[in-house]
Amino acid sequence: MRNLLTTLFLLASITAFSQKVTVYLTAEGSPNRLTPSGTLEFAPFGQPFENQPCVFVDPSETFQTFLGIGGALTDASAETFAKLPADKQKEVLTAYFDKEKGIGYTLARTNINSCDFSSDMYTYVADGDKNLKTFNIAHDEKYKIPFIKKAMDMAGHLDFFVSPWSPPAWMKDNGDMLQGGHLKPEYYDAWADYYVKFIQAYEKIGIPVWGLSVQNEPMAKQTWESCIYTAEEERDFIKKSLGPTLQRNGLGSKKLIAWDHNRDLIYQRASTYLHDPEAAKYIWGIGFHWYEDWNGGLQFDNVKRVSESFPDKNLMLTEACNFPFAWETINQWKWGERYGENMIQDFNNGAVAWTDWNILLDETGGPNHVGNFCFAPVHAKTKEGTLTYMNSYFYIGHFSKFIKPGARRIVSSSSRAQLLTTAFQNPDGSIAVVVMNKTDEKISYRLWMNGKAAETVSPAHSIMTLTF
Repeated sequence: MRNLLTTLFLLASITAFSQKVTVYLTAEGSPNRLTPSGTLEFAPFGQPFENQPCVFVDPSETFQTFLGIGGALTDASAETFAKLPADKQKEVLTAYFDKEKGIGYTLARTNINSCDFSSDMYTYVADGDKNLKTFNIAHDEKYKIPFIKKAMDMAGHLDFFVSPWSPPAWMKDNGDMLQGGHLKPEYYDAWADYYVKFIQAYEKIGIPVWGLSVQNEPMAKQTWESCIYTAEEERDFIKKSLGPTLQRNGLGSKKLIAWDHNRDLIYQRASTYLHDPEAAKYIWGIGFHWYEDWNGGLQFDNVKRVSESFPDKNLMLTEACNFPFAWETINQWKWGERYGENMIQDFNNGAVAWTDWNILLDETGGPNHVGNFCFAPVHAKTKEGTLTYMNSYFYIGHFSKFIKPGARRIVSSSSRAQLLTTAFQNPDGSIAVVVMNKTDEKISYRLWMNGKAAETVSPAHSIMTLTF
Protein backbone atom coordinates (compact mmCIF):
# COMPACT_ATOMS: atom_id res chain seq x y z
CA MET A 1 0.00 0.00 0.00
CA ARG A 2 2.83 2.38 0.88
CA ASN A 3 4.53 1.74 -2.50
CA LEU A 4 1.23 2.30 -4.31
CA LEU A 5 0.66 5.61 -2.54
CA THR A 6 4.22 6.68 -3.35
CA THR A 7 3.71 5.82 -7.02
CA LEU A 8 0.44 7.74 -7.14
CA PHE A 9 2.11 10.74 -5.50
CA LEU A 10 4.94 10.72 -8.04
CA LEU A 11 2.47 10.53 -10.91
CA ALA A 12 0.54 13.45 -9.42
CA SER A 13 3.78 15.38 -9.05
CA ILE A 14 4.68 14.84 -12.69
CA THR A 15 1.23 16.12 -13.69
CA ALA A 16 1.61 19.12 -11.40
CA PHE A 17 4.96 20.00 -12.94
CA SER A 18 3.37 20.19 -16.37
CA GLN A 19 1.29 23.09 -15.06
CA LYS A 20 2.26 26.68 -14.56
CA VAL A 21 2.78 28.29 -11.17
CA THR A 22 0.61 31.39 -10.71
CA VAL A 23 2.05 34.10 -8.46
CA TYR A 24 0.01 36.62 -6.44
CA LEU A 25 1.93 39.50 -4.87
CA THR A 26 1.55 42.24 -2.26
CA ALA A 27 4.60 44.49 -1.90
CA GLU A 28 5.48 47.77 -0.24
CA GLY A 29 6.26 50.65 -2.58
CA SER A 30 4.29 49.11 -5.41
CA PRO A 31 0.63 48.95 -6.55
CA ASN A 32 0.59 45.18 -6.02
CA ARG A 33 -2.14 44.12 -3.58
CA LEU A 34 -3.01 40.44 -3.97
CA THR A 35 -2.18 41.08 -7.60
CA PRO A 36 -1.59 38.30 -10.15
CA SER A 37 2.00 38.95 -11.16
CA GLY A 38 2.87 36.38 -13.76
CA THR A 39 3.46 32.67 -14.03
CA LEU A 40 6.48 30.47 -13.47
CA GLU A 41 7.61 27.23 -15.10
CA PHE A 42 9.14 24.25 -13.32
CA ALA A 43 12.35 22.98 -14.87
CA PRO A 44 14.76 20.21 -13.86
CA PHE A 45 16.99 21.35 -11.02
CA GLY A 46 18.98 18.90 -8.92
CA GLN A 47 20.95 19.55 -5.76
CA PRO A 48 20.90 23.28 -4.85
CA PHE A 49 24.10 24.86 -3.65
CA GLU A 50 24.39 27.20 -0.68
CA ASN A 51 24.32 30.27 -2.90
CA GLN A 52 21.04 29.20 -4.53
CA PRO A 53 18.20 30.10 -2.09
CA CYS A 54 15.24 27.73 -2.25
CA VAL A 55 11.85 27.10 -0.75
CA PHE A 56 11.47 23.32 -0.66
CA VAL A 57 7.94 21.89 -0.88
CA ASP A 58 7.10 18.25 -0.12
CA PRO A 59 3.41 17.22 -0.45
CA SER A 60 4.21 13.65 0.64
CA GLU A 61 4.50 14.84 4.25
CA THR A 62 1.19 16.09 5.63
CA PHE A 63 0.15 17.60 8.93
CA GLN A 64 -3.00 19.22 10.35
CA THR A 65 -6.21 19.70 8.40
CA PHE A 66 -7.09 23.33 7.75
CA LEU A 67 -10.44 24.60 9.05
CA GLY A 68 -10.52 28.21 7.89
CA ILE A 69 -9.75 31.90 8.39
CA GLY A 70 -12.12 34.65 9.45
CA GLY A 71 -12.87 37.60 11.69
CA ALA A 72 -15.17 38.90 14.41
CA LEU A 73 -18.62 40.31 13.70
CA THR A 74 -18.79 42.48 16.81
CA ASP A 75 -21.28 45.15 17.86
CA ALA A 76 -18.74 47.75 16.70
CA SER A 77 -18.37 46.19 13.26
CA ALA A 78 -22.13 45.84 12.88
CA GLU A 79 -22.84 49.42 13.96
CA THR A 80 -20.17 50.80 11.62
CA PHE A 81 -21.56 48.67 8.79
CA ALA A 82 -25.09 50.01 9.38
CA LYS A 83 -23.87 53.59 8.92
CA LEU A 84 -22.49 52.91 5.44
CA PRO A 85 -24.43 53.45 2.19
CA ALA A 86 -25.77 50.30 0.56
CA ASP A 87 -23.06 50.10 -2.09
CA LYS A 88 -20.30 50.25 0.53
CA GLN A 89 -22.06 47.65 2.65
CA LYS A 90 -22.05 45.31 -0.34
CA GLU A 91 -18.39 46.12 -0.95
CA VAL A 92 -17.41 45.14 2.61
CA LEU A 93 -19.35 41.88 2.44
CA THR A 94 -17.86 41.04 -0.97
CA ALA A 95 -14.33 41.96 0.13
CA TYR A 96 -14.40 39.57 3.06
CA PHE A 97 -16.78 36.76 2.19
CA ASP A 98 -16.95 36.35 -1.59
CA LYS A 99 -14.69 33.46 -2.57
CA GLU A 100 -13.91 34.83 -6.03
CA LYS A 101 -14.05 38.62 -5.72
CA GLY A 102 -12.96 38.78 -2.07
CA ILE A 103 -10.69 36.89 0.30
CA GLY A 104 -13.16 34.14 1.14
CA TYR A 105 -13.55 34.16 4.93
CA THR A 106 -15.08 30.93 6.23
CA LEU A 107 -14.96 31.59 10.01
CA ALA A 108 -16.69 34.22 12.16
CA ARG A 109 -16.90 35.05 15.86
CA THR A 110 -19.19 37.23 17.93
CA ASN A 111 -19.62 38.27 21.56
CA ILE A 112 -22.12 36.96 24.13
CA ASN A 113 -23.15 40.01 26.21
CA SER A 114 -21.25 43.24 25.63
CA CYS A 115 -17.52 43.52 25.10
CA ASP A 116 -15.17 46.49 24.78
CA PHE A 117 -16.19 46.80 21.12
CA SER A 118 -19.80 47.55 21.99
CA SER A 119 -21.26 51.04 22.28
CA ASP A 120 -22.98 50.11 25.53
CA MET A 121 -22.87 47.56 28.34
CA TYR A 122 -25.61 44.97 28.17
CA THR A 123 -26.71 41.44 29.04
CA TYR A 124 -29.69 39.40 27.94
CA VAL A 125 -31.43 39.00 31.33
CA ALA A 126 -32.79 41.13 34.14
CA ASP A 127 -30.63 41.50 37.25
CA GLY A 128 -30.90 38.55 39.63
CA ASP A 129 -32.80 36.31 37.21
CA LYS A 130 -31.06 33.05 38.08
CA ASN A 131 -33.64 31.01 36.17
CA LEU A 132 -33.12 33.14 33.04
CA LYS A 133 -36.86 33.62 32.51
CA THR A 134 -36.26 37.11 31.09
CA PHE A 135 -33.60 35.99 28.59
CA ASN A 136 -33.95 37.64 25.19
CA ILE A 137 -31.62 38.83 22.42
CA ALA A 138 -33.58 41.96 21.47
CA HIS A 139 -30.44 44.07 21.91
CA ASP A 140 -28.72 42.30 19.01
CA GLU A 141 -31.61 42.73 16.58
CA LYS A 142 -30.75 46.35 15.70
CA TYR A 143 -27.24 45.93 14.33
CA LYS A 144 -25.50 42.64 15.03
CA ILE A 145 -28.01 40.02 13.89
CA PRO A 146 -28.75 41.67 10.49
CA PHE A 147 -25.00 42.04 9.90
CA ILE A 148 -24.26 38.41 10.75
CA LYS A 149 -27.06 37.20 8.47
CA LYS A 150 -25.78 39.28 5.56
CA ALA A 151 -22.26 37.95 6.08
CA MET A 152 -23.54 34.39 6.11
CA ASP A 153 -25.57 34.99 2.95
CA MET A 154 -22.53 36.33 1.13
CA ALA A 155 -20.24 33.54 2.36
CA GLY A 156 -22.73 30.75 1.69
CA HIS A 157 -21.44 29.09 4.87
CA LEU A 158 -19.59 30.32 7.95
CA ASP A 159 -18.34 28.31 10.89
CA PHE A 160 -19.65 30.73 13.51
CA PHE A 161 -18.48 30.68 17.12
CA VAL A 162 -19.40 32.76 20.14
CA SER A 163 -17.49 34.01 23.19
CA PRO A 164 -18.45 35.76 26.46
CA TRP A 165 -16.38 38.62 27.90
CA SER A 166 -18.24 38.65 31.22
CA PRO A 167 -21.25 37.09 32.92
CA PRO A 168 -23.85 39.55 34.27
CA ALA A 169 -22.46 41.58 37.18
CA TRP A 170 -24.72 39.91 39.74
CA MET A 171 -23.16 36.51 38.96
CA LYS A 172 -19.63 37.76 39.86
CA ASP A 173 -17.83 38.24 43.12
CA ASN A 174 -16.88 41.85 42.30
CA GLY A 175 -20.44 42.81 41.33
CA ASP A 176 -19.21 44.37 38.07
CA MET A 177 -18.92 43.24 34.45
CA LEU A 178 -15.67 45.23 34.25
CA GLN A 179 -12.36 44.81 36.06
CA GLY A 180 -12.11 41.02 36.12
CA GLY A 181 -13.72 39.37 39.10
CA HIS A 182 -14.69 35.70 39.29
CA LEU A 183 -17.89 33.83 38.50
CA LYS A 184 -19.46 32.82 41.81
CA PRO A 185 -19.63 29.00 42.15
CA GLU A 186 -23.34 29.14 42.98
CA TYR A 187 -23.95 30.55 39.48
CA TYR A 188 -21.91 28.00 37.52
CA ASP A 189 -25.02 26.12 36.36
CA ALA A 190 -27.00 29.27 35.62
CA TRP A 191 -24.12 30.66 33.56
CA ALA A 192 -23.84 27.36 31.64
CA ASP A 193 -27.57 27.59 30.92
CA TYR A 194 -26.96 31.11 29.62
CA TYR A 195 -24.73 29.80 26.79
CA VAL A 196 -27.45 27.34 25.87
CA LYS A 197 -30.10 30.07 25.81
CA PHE A 198 -27.91 32.23 23.58
CA ILE A 199 -27.13 29.46 21.10
CA GLN A 200 -30.74 28.35 20.94
CA ALA A 201 -31.96 31.92 20.43
CA TYR A 202 -29.54 32.54 17.56
CA GLU A 203 -30.29 29.23 15.90
CA LYS A 204 -34.03 29.85 16.18
CA ILE A 205 -33.65 32.94 13.98
CA GLY A 206 -31.49 31.14 11.42
CA ILE A 207 -27.92 31.69 12.64
CA PRO A 208 -26.25 28.28 13.12
CA VAL A 209 -23.61 28.21 15.85
CA TRP A 210 -20.60 25.99 15.15
CA GLY A 211 -18.81 26.45 18.47
CA LEU A 212 -18.13 28.51 21.56
CA SER A 213 -15.25 29.47 23.78
CA VAL A 214 -15.54 29.26 27.55
CA GLN A 215 -14.28 32.77 28.29
CA ASN A 216 -12.47 35.49 26.41
CA GLU A 217 -9.07 36.14 28.03
CA PRO A 218 -9.69 34.42 31.38
CA MET A 219 -6.49 35.74 32.96
CA ALA A 220 -7.00 39.43 32.10
CA LYS A 221 -8.38 41.98 34.56
CA GLN A 222 -9.46 44.62 32.06
CA THR A 223 -11.06 48.04 32.29
CA TRP A 224 -13.70 46.52 30.03
CA GLU A 225 -15.83 43.38 30.34
CA SER A 226 -13.68 40.60 31.76
CA CYS A 227 -13.82 37.61 34.09
CA ILE A 228 -10.98 35.66 35.71
CA TYR A 229 -10.71 31.88 35.82
CA THR A 230 -7.66 30.03 37.06
CA ALA A 231 -6.87 26.94 35.02
CA GLU A 232 -8.47 24.78 37.71
CA GLU A 233 -11.59 26.96 37.84
CA GLU A 234 -12.04 26.83 34.06
CA ARG A 235 -11.42 23.06 34.07
CA ASP A 236 -14.00 22.50 36.79
CA PHE A 237 -16.57 24.79 35.16
CA ILE A 238 -16.18 22.81 31.93
CA LYS A 239 -16.46 19.35 33.44
CA LYS A 240 -19.05 20.05 36.12
CA SER A 241 -21.34 22.60 34.45
CA LEU A 242 -20.76 23.75 30.89
CA GLY A 243 -19.91 20.43 29.24
CA PRO A 244 -22.77 18.45 30.84
CA THR A 245 -25.22 21.31 30.23
CA LEU A 246 -24.40 21.42 26.53
CA GLN A 247 -24.77 17.64 26.30
CA ARG A 248 -28.05 17.61 28.20
CA ASN A 249 -29.53 20.21 25.85
CA GLY A 250 -28.53 18.46 22.64
CA LEU A 251 -25.59 20.80 21.98
CA GLY A 252 -22.79 18.34 22.62
CA SER A 253 -21.65 18.59 19.00
CA LYS A 254 -20.78 22.27 19.36
CA LYS A 255 -17.03 22.80 19.31
CA LEU A 256 -15.96 23.86 22.81
CA ILE A 257 -12.79 25.99 22.89
CA ALA A 258 -10.85 26.46 26.13
CA TRP A 259 -8.30 29.13 27.10
CA ASP A 260 -8.95 31.80 24.40
CA HIS A 261 -6.04 33.92 25.61
CA ASN A 262 -2.33 34.46 24.84
CA ARG A 263 0.40 32.00 23.88
CA ASP A 264 2.41 32.73 27.03
CA LEU A 265 0.38 30.49 29.38
CA ILE A 266 -1.11 28.21 26.73
CA TYR A 267 0.76 25.04 27.70
CA GLN A 268 0.02 25.32 31.43
CA ARG A 269 -3.64 25.96 30.71
CA ALA A 270 -4.00 23.22 28.09
CA SER A 271 -2.24 20.62 30.24
CA THR A 272 -4.47 21.42 33.22
CA TYR A 273 -7.64 20.85 31.20
CA LEU A 274 -6.50 18.02 28.98
CA HIS A 275 -4.79 15.86 31.59
CA ASP A 276 -8.22 15.64 33.24
CA PRO A 277 -10.26 13.11 31.24
CA GLU A 278 -13.57 14.43 32.57
CA ALA A 279 -12.82 17.92 31.24
CA ALA A 280 -10.92 16.84 28.13
CA LYS A 281 -13.85 14.84 26.73
CA TYR A 282 -15.84 18.05 26.24
CA ILE A 283 -13.03 20.15 24.72
CA TRP A 284 -12.65 20.36 20.94
CA GLY A 285 -9.57 22.54 21.09
CA ILE A 286 -7.49 25.33 22.57
CA GLY A 287 -7.92 28.92 21.43
CA PHE A 288 -5.19 31.54 21.71
CA HIS A 289 -4.46 35.23 21.04
CA TRP A 290 -1.25 36.94 19.95
CA TYR A 291 -0.92 39.83 22.38
CA GLU A 292 1.99 38.46 24.39
CA ASP A 293 4.35 39.88 21.78
CA TRP A 294 3.75 43.36 23.19
CA ASN A 295 5.21 42.12 26.48
CA GLY A 296 8.57 40.81 25.41
CA GLY A 297 8.37 38.67 22.29
CA LEU A 298 6.61 36.10 20.16
CA GLN A 299 6.15 32.63 21.69
CA PHE A 300 5.20 30.42 18.77
CA ASP A 301 6.92 27.38 20.25
CA ASN A 302 4.32 27.30 23.02
CA VAL A 303 1.70 26.51 20.37
CA LYS A 304 3.91 23.70 19.10
CA ARG A 305 4.30 22.29 22.62
CA VAL A 306 0.52 21.91 22.88
CA SER A 307 0.25 20.45 19.39
CA GLU A 308 2.95 17.87 20.16
CA SER A 309 1.52 16.94 23.56
CA PHE A 310 -2.17 16.76 22.64
CA PRO A 311 -2.35 15.84 18.94
CA ASP A 312 -6.01 14.83 19.21
CA LYS A 313 -7.05 18.39 20.09
CA ASN A 314 -7.27 21.38 17.76
CA LEU A 315 -5.46 24.70 18.02
CA MET A 316 -6.82 27.94 16.64
CA LEU A 317 -5.97 31.59 16.96
CA THR A 318 -9.22 33.18 18.11
CA GLU A 319 -8.30 36.89 18.22
CA ALA A 320 -5.68 39.29 16.86
CA CYS A 321 -5.53 43.03 16.16
CA ASN A 322 -3.06 45.88 15.84
CA PHE A 323 -3.04 48.77 18.31
CA PRO A 324 -2.85 51.50 19.52
CA PHE A 325 -5.04 53.15 16.92
CA ALA A 326 -3.83 56.30 15.16
CA TRP A 327 -5.21 57.17 11.74
CA GLU A 328 -1.94 58.78 10.67
CA THR A 329 -0.18 55.39 11.00
CA ILE A 330 -2.80 53.38 9.12
CA ASN A 331 -0.59 52.81 6.08
CA GLN A 332 2.52 51.66 7.94
CA TRP A 333 3.74 48.40 6.41
CA LYS A 334 4.48 46.77 9.77
CA TRP A 335 0.78 46.21 10.43
CA GLY A 336 0.42 43.71 7.60
CA GLU A 337 3.78 42.06 8.23
CA ARG A 338 2.73 41.34 11.78
CA TYR A 339 -0.22 39.35 10.43
CA GLY A 340 1.85 37.51 7.85
CA GLU A 341 4.53 36.40 10.30
CA ASN A 342 2.04 35.31 12.95
CA MET A 343 -0.09 33.36 10.51
CA ILE A 344 2.87 31.52 8.98
CA GLN A 345 4.29 30.62 12.38
CA ASP A 346 0.96 29.58 13.90
CA PHE A 347 0.11 27.31 10.98
CA ASN A 348 3.59 25.80 10.97
CA ASN A 349 3.21 25.06 14.70
CA GLY A 350 -0.10 23.27 14.34
CA ALA A 351 -2.99 25.76 14.21
CA VAL A 352 -5.98 24.61 12.16
CA ALA A 353 -7.64 28.03 11.95
CA TRP A 354 -7.03 31.74 12.43
CA THR A 355 -9.65 34.34 13.41
CA ASP A 356 -8.96 38.07 13.31
CA TRP A 357 -10.73 40.55 15.64
CA ASN A 358 -13.17 43.24 14.30
CA ILE A 359 -13.56 42.99 10.54
CA LEU A 360 -14.66 46.63 10.28
CA LEU A 361 -14.23 49.73 12.47
CA ASP A 362 -14.80 53.44 11.99
CA GLU A 363 -12.31 56.28 11.64
CA THR A 364 -11.78 56.42 15.42
CA GLY A 365 -10.86 52.74 15.74
CA GLY A 366 -14.23 52.10 17.36
CA PRO A 367 -16.98 52.45 18.43
CA ASN A 368 -15.78 51.30 21.84
CA HIS A 369 -17.42 52.17 25.16
CA VAL A 370 -14.16 52.16 27.17
CA GLY A 371 -11.82 53.91 24.74
CA ASN A 372 -9.87 50.77 23.86
CA PHE A 373 -9.48 51.69 20.18
CA CYS A 374 -7.61 49.53 17.67
CA PHE A 375 -7.12 48.82 13.98
CA ALA A 376 -9.23 46.58 11.74
CA PRO A 377 -8.19 45.43 8.26
CA VAL A 378 -10.91 47.71 6.86
CA HIS A 379 -11.91 51.11 8.26
CA ALA A 380 -14.90 53.25 7.33
CA LYS A 381 -15.20 56.99 7.47
CA THR A 382 -18.88 56.83 8.27
CA LYS A 383 -19.72 60.49 7.61
CA GLU A 384 -18.09 60.32 4.18
CA GLY A 385 -19.20 56.78 3.36
CA THR A 386 -15.69 55.72 2.33
CA LEU A 387 -13.59 52.63 3.03
CA THR A 388 -9.86 52.29 3.67
CA TYR A 389 -8.16 48.90 3.30
CA MET A 390 -5.08 48.36 5.44
CA ASN A 391 -2.29 46.20 4.08
CA SER A 392 -3.26 43.68 6.79
CA TYR A 393 -6.38 42.88 4.74
CA PHE A 394 -4.19 41.82 1.82
CA TYR A 395 -1.73 39.91 3.99
CA ILE A 396 -4.60 37.87 5.45
CA GLY A 397 -5.97 37.34 1.96
CA HIS A 398 -2.75 35.66 0.85
CA PHE A 399 -3.85 32.78 3.08
CA SER A 400 -7.66 32.89 3.19
CA LYS A 401 -8.19 33.25 -0.56
CA PHE A 402 -6.02 30.31 -1.58
CA ILE A 403 -6.10 27.80 1.28
CA LYS A 404 -9.45 26.02 1.37
CA PRO A 405 -11.20 24.28 4.27
CA GLY A 406 -10.11 20.65 4.31
CA ALA A 407 -6.61 21.43 3.01
CA ARG A 408 -3.67 19.65 4.62
CA ARG A 409 -0.54 21.47 5.62
CA ILE A 410 2.53 20.13 3.81
CA VAL A 411 6.25 20.75 4.19
CA SER A 412 7.52 24.14 3.04
CA SER A 413 11.11 24.66 4.13
CA SER A 414 13.17 27.75 3.36
CA SER A 415 16.96 27.75 2.99
CA ARG A 416 17.02 31.42 4.00
CA ALA A 417 15.86 32.71 7.39
CA GLN A 418 14.76 35.90 5.65
CA LEU A 419 12.08 33.98 3.72
CA LEU A 420 9.20 32.82 5.93
CA THR A 421 6.96 30.17 4.39
CA THR A 422 4.10 27.76 4.87
CA ALA A 423 2.20 25.58 2.39
CA PHE A 424 -1.04 23.61 2.07
CA GLN A 425 -2.49 21.13 -0.39
CA ASN A 426 -6.18 21.76 -1.05
CA PRO A 427 -8.81 19.04 -1.32
CA ASP A 428 -8.73 19.36 -5.12
CA GLY A 429 -4.98 18.62 -5.12
CA SER A 430 -3.82 22.17 -5.84
CA ILE A 431 -0.99 23.57 -3.73
CA ALA A 432 -0.71 27.04 -2.20
CA VAL A 433 2.72 28.18 -0.97
CA VAL A 434 3.02 31.45 0.96
CA VAL A 435 6.42 33.18 1.03
CA MET A 436 7.05 36.36 3.01
CA ASN A 437 10.06 38.69 3.05
CA LYS A 438 10.32 41.22 5.92
CA THR A 439 13.74 42.54 4.89
CA ASP A 440 14.78 45.67 2.99
CA GLU A 441 16.34 43.58 0.20
CA LYS A 442 14.78 41.62 -2.65
CA ILE A 443 15.71 37.93 -2.58
CA SER A 444 15.90 35.70 -5.63
CA TYR A 445 14.96 32.09 -4.90
CA ARG A 446 13.63 28.90 -6.43
CA LEU A 447 10.45 27.04 -5.56
CA TRP A 448 11.82 23.49 -5.49
CA MET A 449 9.86 20.25 -5.51
CA ASN A 450 10.99 16.73 -6.31
CA GLY A 451 14.03 17.68 -8.39
CA LYS A 452 12.41 20.53 -10.32
CA ALA A 453 12.33 24.22 -9.56
CA ALA A 454 10.70 27.47 -10.65
CA GLU A 455 12.79 30.63 -10.31
CA THR A 456 11.32 33.87 -8.93
CA VAL A 457 12.06 36.94 -6.79
CA SER A 458 10.66 37.97 -3.43
CA PRO A 459 10.61 41.79 -3.35
CA ALA A 460 11.57 43.66 -0.19
CA HIS A 461 8.75 43.82 2.35
CA SER A 462 6.44 41.55 0.42
CA ILE A 463 4.23 38.51 0.67
CA MET A 464 3.45 36.21 -2.23
CA THR A 465 1.26 33.17 -2.75
CA LEU A 466 2.33 30.67 -5.39
CA THR A 467 -0.35 28.27 -6.59
CA PHE A 468 -0.09 25.23 -8.86
